[in-house]
Amino acid sequence: MAKHKRASKRKALPAKASPGRSRWRRQLAWLVTGPVGIVLLLVALGWYTSLDVDDVSRPRPSDGRPQITLLDQDGVAFASFGDRYGDYLSLEQISPWLPKAVVAIEDRRFYHHPGIDPIGIGRALIRNIQAGRVVQGGSTISQQLAKLAFLTPERSLSRKIKEALYTIWIETRLDKDEILEAYLNRVYLGSGSFGADAAARRYFRKPAKDLSLPESAMLAGLIRAPSHYAPTRDLELARTRAAVVLGAMVDAGMITAELAASAKAAPAALAEPETRSATGYFADWVVAESRLYAGGEQNRLEVRTTLDRNLQAAAEAAVRTAFAEHAESREVEQVALVAMTPDGQVRAMLGGRSYAASQFNRATQAERQPGSAFKLFVYLAALEAGWRPEDVLSGAPVEIDSWQPRNFDDRYPAEVRLVDAFAESVNTAAVRLSEEVGRDRVVGLAERLGIVSEIHDHPSLALGSSEVRLLDLTAAYATIANGGRLVWPEGVEAIRGAKDKVLYRRREIDEPVLEPATVRAMTAMLQTALVRGTGWRASLRRFAGGKTGTSSDHRDAVFVGFTDELVVGVWVGNDDGRPMKRVTGGGLPALIFRDFILRAQGDLPFLPAPPPPKPRDDAPLVAVRDAIGNLVGGVVRSIRGLFGG
Repeated sequence: MAKHKRASKRKALPAKASPGRSRWRRQLAWLVTGPVGIVLLLVALGWYTSLDVDDVSRPRPSDGRPQITLLDQDGVAFASFGDRYGDYLSLEQISPWLPKAVVAIEDRRFYHHPGIDPIGIGRALIRNIQAGRVVQGGSTISQQLAKLAFLTPERSLSRKIKEALYTIWIETRLDKDEILEAYLNRVYLGSGSFGADAAARRYFRKPAKDLSLPESAMLAGLIRAPSHYAPTRDLELARTRAAVVLGAMVDAGMITAELAASAKAAPAALAEPETRSATGYFADWVVAESRLYAGGEQNRLEVRTTLDRNLQAAAEAAVRTAFAEHAESREVEQVALVAMTPDGQVRAMLGGRSYAASQFNRATQAERQPGSAFKLFVYLAALEAGWRPEDVLSGAPVEIDSWQPRNFDDRYPAEVRLVDAFAESVNTAAVRLSEEVGRDRVVGLAERLGIVSEIHDHPSLALGSSEVRLLDLTAAYATIANGGRLVWPEGVEAIRGAKDKVLYRRREIDEPVLEPATVRAMTAMLQTALVRGTGWRASLRRFAGGKTGTSSDHRDAVFVGFTDELVVGVWVGNDDGRPMKRVTGGGLPALIFRDFILRAQGDLPFLPAPPPPKPRDDAPLVAVRDAIGNLVGGVVRSIRGLFGG
């Protein structure tokens, strides 16, 4: 049986081919499956994929963080965010130390392999096995360039095949120096910097051609792990990594041991950071919203903002002057200021005394007690409920739910007009009024005018016990300044993306939220607060109104006021909530407001702070005096009119 099977198999074999035909088939199989065939196939595929590839010699924008440029209201750039791209540089425009350092640490056989280095891959594999983890990669500079220029970060077999094809394409199209040049202009070097030019200016504030050996070694050392070795994160670690690069340069014969020792003894030092002026607070605020319009093709955005840098400078000067005179004696450390137009366009913003020291924005991020500045909503609610400024209410002591408010001057008038209670910030009267009109009505009105913070339902809400943002509080006062229309504070005028495409343009809000009669009455009360109330230090010759606010134990002091052109909110205090030394809203914040307005609207001469108002007991005499003065003034004007004077 076995013999029969073997015989059957022999009969099934094909006839023996002729020697010539067999040799041709073997040569064809060798061409298809052998090394030459593989090379031809790869070259063919590489040629095919090159038909629609980008120009590898030019860097393209990152698919990560968009580059955002901020312009002020005059169209002048004042800040930029996101990834940084420097100028494209030739090798001759780059310090010769940097290419040597990069080749030494990243691809020592760069000038000797065809793009893919089997020896380098084998060496890396052995070292990784010995270390028990990945300590060295096998990618050549050409492979890294292929990744940077054409591929996504995904990890897959198809991506590795594409990487090999693009590497071959690069090696066939560019010589070694051109490959290295393109790589140095594309490689990510940390802190949002792409390419040698951007990194040299970011870390050392100099062009790439002026990089020293220690600086070049530090940049080359960043390539493997830019975030981990970033000198802005850990300078000593970056220097340690640079020393490794210098050692590799010695091993590669690129520098002498003596030169490396000298570079290690005097390691690279970072340039002093560019301390962005106080516009940084404003910039951080608007760029967060601008990023919503990035993505897809929008890798670069140009944002036209509402910032007026003259007003910004005026705000900085006013704060600097006030703090130089009062900060130490009054034990106050921080400040916030917002200045906007009556329709909500933010012209100036300070989120603290120093952006370099703290980027926390106390104007937009901090929630602090506004004190009596919150009374705006109490009195607006009363006016809407039918009360009038001349109506009388009691300022006598009051107790609600075992809680008793106190007046700042410990005076408790039995009767006081609404306008006087507001101007002199009589707490007991405000609490009685809030309870009379209803706390829910006060809360609803605050929310209607843009207060988004939670307001606690407690009798003390009338005195500003709930925390709010200065930005929102200032916008609420702007509603009074503009005649009763809703204000949504904005810092962005327009946003343009790729190909100058308009992605956003600010639109005017024309939504009445208060009746004109209510606004007129409230405006008069706010003016009175500056003329003869707690805000007298902020009074001006021009039209102005405002309100002071001081939280318990002098932990917060606020002043919000407005003129015909600007609405300004000022807060001072300490980040840790420590009490200041008897600082009130009518003190330091009011002085800052007045100084800022005089600097910002410079059509009036600087006037010294007016004297404090007379006590209310003299009010009848003051009224008589003012009446006589008006009468005399009228007579004088009539006489001048008769004689043409």
